[in-house]
Formats: sequence, structure tokens, C-alpha cells
Amino acid sequence: MPSKTTLIVLFAMALATGCSYFQFPGIHKVEVQQGNIITQDMIDQLRPGMTKSQVSYIMGTPMIADTFHQDRWDYYYSVKKEQDDHRKEHVIIFFENGKLSSIRGDYAPSGARADTTTEKAGTDG
Repeated sequence: MPSKTTLIVLFAMALATGCSYFQFPGIHKVEVQQGNIITQDMIDQLRPGMTKSQVSYIMGTPMIADTFHQDRWDYYYSVKKEQDDHRKEHVIIFFENGKLSSIRGDYAPSGARADTTTEKAGTDG
């Protein structure tokens, strides 16, 4: 028969794992969203030559506005849903002389407007 100490340790370990290990039916897990929501419609509204305030109106405040690289804005969005489905999106917007010059990341302008001023790349360049 197990000792009292062993039973206490096993019980404490079971409490420490909580509900994260055991998937009980009906338990609600919170969907965690972080960053700026990015949609294709938002990207399609962007035009080369737009000012920073116009881009900010469409996209919102950038998640990262680097003080050393003021002509680069980074927009991140991540969402983690119930079944460990984790989606991440990243868009980088570059400016030259205060005007939109290029877009990189997981989205690119669709249709005929996708020209040489916009790029689609999976890196943060």
C-alpha cells in the first residue's frame, strides 16, 4: 500500500496539471488574439504615395514603430483558438519621404494594382 506521503505528492501533481492535460468535454478555452487584425481588404486600400496618417487610418497604429527606422511599420496579428490552431500574420510597410513606398509580408495587394512598388515576402527583410 502506498505511503501517505506518496499519495499527497501524487495528488499535488494532479492538481498542478489542472485541466490543461485532461480535455474534459464542454470546457471552454479562450481564443487569444494579439496585435492588429489584418485583412486583404485593408491591404487593397493602400496605395503607393499615401501619407503615414492615411496608412494609419486604414491599418491602425502599428504594433512596432521602430525609433531607429521611422520609415518602417510592422503589423503583427496572431490568434490561438481552442484546438491549438495558431495563426500568425505579419505585414511590413515601408515609407520614403513620409509616403508609402512598399509592402512586404503575408499579404500583398490583389488584382492589377500589384506592381513593382509592392512585394510579397515571408521574411522581415
